[in-house]
Amino acid sequence: MKIKHQLSIFNALTRLLVIVILWLMLPVLVQNVVYHHINNGLLEKKKKFIDHLNKEEINDFIENADDSTETYSQFSTLHSEFLVLSKVPMKARHNKTTFSNEYRKIEGEENEYRILQHHFSFEGEDYQLEIGSSLNEIKDLTFVIRFFIIIVFVVILFITFLADTFYIEYLLKPFYKIIDTKIRRVNEPEAFDHTPIKAASRDFRELDFVLNQMMDRIAELFKKEKQFISNVSHELLTPIALLKNKLENLLQNESLDDNAVDKIAGSLKTLDMLKKIINNLLLISRIDNNQYQANEEINVKEIVCDLQEDLQDRIEDREIVFTNTINHDFVFTGNKTLIHILIYNLVTNAIKYNKPKGIILAEDGFVDDHYFISIKDSGIGMDESQTEKIFSRFARISSDQEGQGLGLAIAESIASFHHIQIKVKSIVNEGTIFTLWFEKAN
Repeated sequence: MKIKHQLSIFNALTRLLVIVILWLMLPVLVQNVVYHHINNGLLEKKKKFIDHLNKEEINDFIENADDSTETYSQFSTLHSEFLVLSKVPMKARHNKTTFSNEYRKIEGEENEYRILQHHFSFEGEDYQLEIGSSLNEIKDLTFVIRFFIIIVFVVILFITFLADTFYIEYLLKPFYKIIDTKIRRVNEPEAFDHTPIKAASRDFRELDFVLNQMMDRIAELFKKEKQFISNVSHELLTPIALLKNKLENLLQNESLDDNAVDKIAGSLKTLDMLKKIINNLLLISRIDNNQYQANEEINVKEIVCDLQEDLQDRIEDREIVFTNTINHDFVFTGNKTLIHILIYNLVTNAIKYNKPKGIILAEDGFVDDHYFISIKDSGIGMDESQTEKIFSRFARISSDQEGQGLGLAIAESIASFHHIQIKVKSIVNEGTIFTLWFEKAN
């Protein structure tokens, strides 16, 4: 998952957590606000009632009340409010006001009320005043408020998520541009783009600057390494040629016994092997330094057919069955000599590490407009550890086989030079498949 998506999801989750907390706290918050408002209204009504109260009004209340209760009650038509005045013998609670929520039944209808209770004394008599306000409408209003707020929260969450996504993408755009245009080309120092990346963030500008400096150093080291290999290889060829010439002249001496001749012949064979290693290293160095032209039209089918004919003697010596099922006349632009070496090394590997009377299958095809050619053998195969280092220089599958371990290293260099992907799949004692994947066909 990309960092911009992770940041957007994190921001959305944090906002969602805040919304859940607010949603859980909302009833308490609304209740406090609403009750505070109702309490103030009840206190104002109490004050008006007490301020305008006199003995005559109290007597009227009591006379209109039931004699057994000495209580006077009045309530609104919709039962949203009520007022109760009654005599009570509770002198200890004079001038005390309390609030509570209680259910009261008025004319057969039971509702919950917010009730103010006030005890007071008037002309030597103790009274209790109750003023109630129905909570039914408040509950309905609270539900509407909660429903409206949750809708607002969801809309805010959605809008902020989109805003975060676009803004984070805008902020990280230079970062992804650095990855696409620079970091992915770290294996090609010569093709590295040193153009500064435009970024609003100072951090990304510093990252780009440091990356440019690092790639300059890497390019210089690559250049020195390649030049060193090339120079050393050239310098070694001269003394090898001189030694070989002297040994060949020495063989012409008739006074040498058979033992001396065998030692000299062995030395010449060693020099030939050393010369071959140096030439292979030179080939790799020249390929890596792009010293070859890639402007020839190459037909893969023709190269495989030519190689089958050239290697027919070696194939027959080991009684191997070579099956060529390449049907497509795929043509691309490159260096024909190098491609010939590439496929030659793969085929000779299939011969060298095959079993007697084994098979070699060459086939091709297209997958998603990508052309591929594969060389399959029924040889000794490789385990995973061998497969991982198969393209390393001087790596050899088996010490019993001749070779310097440079064939597949050369093949990989040639494939990289032509922007060809080389894949290997192998199973021990079952065989190996080398597949060349070419660039997408036009």
